[in-house]
Amino acid sequence: MFAAKKLNTLVTLLAVCFGGASAQDSCARTYIVSSGDTCDKISASQNVSTFQLATVNEAIIDTACDNLAIGEVLCLGITGQDCSDVHIVASGDSCDLVSEAAGIPLSTLLINNPNVNSDCTSIDVGEVLCTSSTIFVNGTSS
Repeated sequence: MFAAKKLNTLVTLLAVCFGGASAQDSCARTYIVSSGDTCDKISASQNVSTFQLATVNEAIIDTACDNLAIGEVLCLGITGQDCSDVHIVASGDSCDLVSEAAGIPLSTLLINNPNVNSDCTSIDVGEVLCTSSTIFVNGTSS
């Protein structure tokens, strides 16, 4: 019984880490869902953008992020594609303020957060944005 449970956990971890990524990619870091977790809470505590968390786990997290299961293993980033420089959006934040505080061009902020529209009206308080100076294009850093 224990061996089957351990195998199930390994299969789940592999599926999470390779879901949404090609076979040569691997999970850079993982997180086990706890009671009360939300995508924004996990993103903020683990320094991963909300977009990255959702994209890497698109096979298991629905768009509303309301199907997290306690004990579920999430991949936080793919090796070589893992943005851990983040900003948690606060009331009054704008893309200009966030990019200025991070010391990056607005264009870099928008490229690394494709879920944010060009006029930055789509960010919400609590959302976690990638503020890396490295540009992640098509899932790879450049």
